[in-house]
Amino acid sequence: MIRVGFGVTVLDRSLKTGGGVDGIGSYTSELQRALTRGVGIDLTRISFARALTRTGETSGAESSSVRFGISALVSATTGLSFPEARWLRGKIDIMHATDHLIPKLGNLPVVATLMDAIPLSHPQWVSRSPLGRLKSALWRRSAKWANRIITISGFSKDQIVRHFRLPPDAISIIPLGVGKHWFDSVPSETLLDTKKRLELPDRFFLFVGTIQPRKNLRRVIDAYLGLPPGIRNEVPLIIVGRRGWNDGDTVDALVGGAHGPSVRWFGRLGDDDLRAIVKQASVLVFPSLCEGFGLPVLEAFAAGIPVITSNITALPEVAGDAALLVDPYDISAISDAMMELIENEEMARALCEKGRRRAEGYSWERTAAMTVDVYRQVLGI
Repeated sequence: MIRVGFGVTVLDRSLKTGGGVDGIGSYTSELQRALTRGVGIDLTRISFARALTRTGETSGAESSSVRFGISALVSATTGLSFPEARWLRGKIDIMHATDHLIPKLGNLPVVATLMDAIPLSHPQWVSRSPLGRLKSALWRRSAKWANRIITISGFSKDQIVRHFRLPPDAISIIPLGVGKHWFDSVPSETLLDTKKRLELPDRFFLFVGTIQPRKNLRRVIDAYLGLPPGIRNEVPLIIVGRRGWNDGDTVDALVGGAHGPSVRWFGRLGDDDLRAIVKQASVLVFPSLCEGFGLPVLEAFAAGIPVITSNITALPEVAGDAALLVDPYDISAISDAMMELIENEEMARALCEKGRRRAEGYSWERTAAMTVDVYRQVLGI
């Protein structure tokens, strides 16, 4: 039995604030579920909060919270262990920092998941506040304390090697999974309810993602507005995603209706509504400028809809030949791809079939099994 301390700080904060779970929080939640369903893992959830508290059991795992505040800053800047490290060493065999909060725990082995290196490789796409810069510097330094790094794509590994100055053989690539519910059919009454409540047409383009420069929504809108009026009148662009960083102009235009009635923004949707709307979309348009993985692509594949995505960063690695790949900086190329898939039903159907088969190769059970292999490697068992 391997006793694993599993970092859930970002996940817990997301749940407590009610802001919804995405990115790191989603990874942590899904991997936690898959690990607790497995054999030979005793999982203790570790949340670095302001006080040492007990929060009961969640998903079959003991849930604990240890102090994270000034002690974390001291540890990050000096390399000293957390005051609670001795307590942890009596409870767990290995710590898995899933959420970029990488503690210094003396001789207790630490595995750290780094999704990407975007704050370091592309600082123009993240907040450049003094606190943000400090976090990036401490993040890079503390990553060196991990006994092993897990990342989610070959692209991310290359970026981490370059910007964290870590040796390639210190990093394991473990792809994300796609939830089984994405493959399942949605009850017809649920689809009809969502369609009626959200006033969805029979056909629509779909963009899913936080509204921030990196997600490239402005070019998606421009590409859509370049389509013939007849197409836009029949096939609107539906945007699903919460507000993010540096989104003011984009949000103002959406709220003010500057792009006309065929461009609609729903904000963040609940899980059931999101799955229902993805299932009914004609095309997912996801030409992000930079992704460490690109899970919405796999989810769309599993849901059975065709995808347009970028030909750079990790997206071609994830999509393979199952999506239309475009230069995300080329508005005309995005527009042409949208036109192609809305008019060419045979191509759209072929991509749906390829996408479904590709998504079947990714599961959270596979992610969990590969993660346990890393634990065993670090522990030498």
